[in-house]
Amino acid sequence: MYIKPFAVEEWMNEYEDNARYNIAETCVDSVSVDELFELVGEDKEAFLKDICARRLTYGHIFGAPEFKKGVASLYRTVAPEEIITTHGAAGASHHVFYSLVEPGDRVVSIMPTYQQLYSIPESYGADLHLLHLKQENDYLPDLSELRALVTPDTKLICINNPNNPTGALMSGELLRAIVDIAREADAYVLCDEVYRHLTQSDEWSESIVDLYEKGISLGSMSKVFSLAGLRLGWVTTHDKAALASMTSHRDYNHISCGLFDEALAAVALRHKDKLLQRNQGIVRANLAILDAWVRSQPHVRYTKPQAGTTALVYYDYDIPSRQLCIDMYHKTGAFVTPGDCFEQGRSMRIGYACDAQVLRDGLKAIDEYFAMLDGEAK
Repeated sequence: MYIKPFAVEEWMNEYEDNARYNIAETCVDSVSVDELFELVGEDKEAFLKDICARRLTYGHIFGAPEFKKGVASLYRTVAPEEIITTHGAAGASHHVFYSLVEPGDRVVSIMPTYQQLYSIPESYGADLHLLHLKQENDYLPDLSELRALVTPDTKLICINNPNNPTGALMSGELLRAIVDIAREADAYVLCDEVYRHLTQSDEWSESIVDLYEKGISLGSMSKVFSLAGLRLGWVTTHDKAALASMTSHRDYNHISCGLFDEALAAVALRHKDKLLQRNQGIVRANLAILDAWVRSQPHVRYTKPQAGTTALVYYDYDIPSRQLCIDMYHKTGAFVTPGDCFEQGRSMRIGYACDAQVLRDGLKAIDEYFAMLDGEAK
């Protein structure tokens, strides 16, 4: 089976480990186990004593009850039995397509977004149709264009909220309008929600699974909860047919998730409010840093993100983004993601949820690189 190379992941694989100023990272500044227990106020030694005494079996095949209870608490209407645990959000989205999409099925997906949402169904032989998000529409789906793409035989609509790479956030009203379109076609709506709750204001972040009986939500411990090292994600839906298919297919590619991973995630989710308070504080303070830089840097422009951890920043040099980002990386140490990874030319994705000083130093390095380009042009 052929699948297109995963552009953003191949970029990260090649350059991330040796980056001096990593402002391509998309997780909120990661925490250690020590930092997690200090933050949540639980007894780390008691936890470790318990976990170290356990036999390393497969654990709970369908997910540890305490972990699934914590996941369910992130939604309004989800029950633990409606949650499929997976190996990260990457495993979650792949599992949905593996379980639901057959050759010839009509799938509508947005672009730009995380490449899994269109390249995986395409590789399975889906009849793929793309809805291109536009900057002039704040990177929000145009409902008239979506209606034109969604036909009565549409199997699945794929969206991403908050959006990666732009930071656009769909309102509850917009999500309900998308649900209306999907319901007319009896189509599933898969929403990648791995940045959900990382908002710039305090209102509740709606989930597609709470709004639609055939909504499918993806989540993980990586971005919002700063625990990417756990490699733990989930899929949730109310649709019994989808749950049955995903449960059956899970035996072939998951069996179970890690015993230690689920135990530690359960601790984090018992204190989700503390983690969310920390991480919302980081993204809000750091976006202010990024926004001030954009306004001061004459060579760039962007649509200010409303949520998430990333921004798509356009530059005015006539240089392909991959070429510019590689040259900048080697000359200054500034590590960002080329817009070409998302089929967005002359732009870069900047991750602003890292340590604040790393962000400042990385933006300063971009300034230094642009000054070099200006000097070469004279």
